[in-house]
Amino acid sequence: MTPDSTPDNALFELYERYIGAPETETDVYLGFALFFGGITLGAIGIVVFFLSALASDPGDTAFALREVAVVASAGGFPALLLGIVVLLPGDGRMRYAALAGVAVCLIAVGAFASVYPMNWNVSRAPDYSAQIIAVYAVGLVAVVGATGAALVGHQVARAGTESDDAVTGSGAVDAGRSGGDAGAGGGTTDSVSEERVRRDIDEAMADADLSWGGVDRTETKRLELNTDADVEVDREAFENAEATTVRSSGDGVDDALSNLQKLQGREQNTDTASGVDDQTAALSELRQQQQAEEVATEDDEGFVDRAKNLFSW
Repeated sequence: MTPDSTPDNALFELYERYIGAPETETDVYLGFALFFGGITLGAIGIVVFFLSALASDPGDTAFALREVAVVASAGGFPALLLGIVVLLPGDGRMRYAALAGVAVCLIAVGAFASVYPMNWNVSRAPDYSAQIIAVYAVGLVAVVGATGAALVGHQVARAGTESDDAVTGSGAVDAGRSGGDAGAGGGTTDSVSEERVRRDIDEAMADADLSWGGVDRTETKRLELNTDADVEVDREAFENAEATTVRSSGDGVDDALSNLQKLQGREQNTDTASGVDDQTAALSELRQQQQAEEVATEDDEGFVDRAKNLFSW
């Protein structure tokens, strides 16, 4: 179908919005009829089943209502799935598989209606419930498989179409740009040279203040020696220079550690006395030493004063 021949109604608007452009009108009408028909049958089956539970007569009336509910629900679900397969544009084999599955489901539903309730899930023989459920399950699996395959095929085809449109659009844009450049430049396109790119980078980085490892850049001055000048440099003084090593003598490792602790201020020299007499003797000795130092200082000062008076005019 062409866009001009598409009927203007709600069904086609829904189809174009969620699926795409329809191929034939039959697919749209038949697909939506099966889809909404299956939903309607399922809703009817649920309502009738609840009515059977509320029936006052638990005999034939309740069984008849339950039979209608099961037939409507069991037929509505495959019809809904078949409607989806018909609506989706894809391989015709999926439609045939779905139709075959729906046919098997309808056969199972007819068998259920023929044996219910006398030979359905009862203790006396014959009981056909297991056989009928197995047949219905086979048909339902076929319908579900066909529906899933149709959905996957439609999504793959849609993704491929979108990618092709994107490539086509970008190619058209590139062609338009190249054509515009050719028209503006007389059939030639502008090319950016490596030198121009480097120049633009240098201009952009000229005012940038970079830092290495968080350390700000500092402006420093560098001294350069002109070795070409006729200046003699005494190189022997540098070549024969040796480092002077000073080592402190000690009795052992303990003395070295003790001296190091003294330098660091972690070891204090304390003098202890065993009693009051030792403390008194230490104080007396200290006082005598201080007096001797004071006398020596006074003698030195007197000698200096006499020397000054001797040489003064």
